Parts: sequence; structure tokens; C-alpha cells
Amino acid sequence: QVQLVESGGGLVQPGGSLRLSCAASGITFSRYVMGWYRQAPGKQREVVANVTSGGTANYVDSVKGRFTISRDNAENMVYLQMNSLKPEDTAVYYCNAHLFIRNYWGQGAQVTVSS
Repeated sequence: QVQLVESGGGLVQPGGSLRLSCAASGITFSRYVMGWYRQAPGKQREVVANVTSGGTANYVDSVKGRFTISRDNAENMVYLQMNSLKPEDTAVYYCNAHLFIRNYWGQGAQVTVSS
């Protein structure tokens, strides 16, 4: 049974930082592209960042220079360090594991950026 469990969401003031974590089980983690997506109210889900099995990271333009994705293949963990947060970063953040036709999602973690 595949499980992706996010943690680390919460309420933060603009300019603050949060670190999201995703614990994966039931997959050969090191083979998967791991990603973070987000969905704001009334908007479509969008990719925020992903990291390949080889460690190459990709980011949507709106978070470049502020967010950092990383993975620990020994611990089956993927992280998203979010700095200089803005109100427009408010969304539910989802962990994703993708390999060919296999695509798995976590339950989501709420991130709210507000003063």
C-alpha cells in the first residue's frame, strides 16, 4: 500500500519560513520523481517543484529563489523549504510521487501566509 504523508504546514506571517516534509512508503522511493504541488481556493492544482531520481530540481518561476526541494533516499523523505513566504503562497500543498504511469498523492497540508 502506497502512502505519502505530509507534515509541517501551518500559519506563518509574510516573509516567514516553513518546511514541509513528506514521508513515503510502499514504493521504491529512489526511482520516483518526487514533487510538491499546491492548490489555492478556486484555482487549479499547480506544480511547485520536483526533484528527479538523480537529484535534479525544477521549480515554477513564482517560487524560484525562495523555495528549495530536497530528497533523502535513505529515509524515503522529500522536503520543501519555503522562505520569504507571500500571501499568494497560501494553498493546500500536496506531495506527489511519479514514475511512468504510476502517480500517487498525499492528503495535503494547509499553508496559510497571513498577518
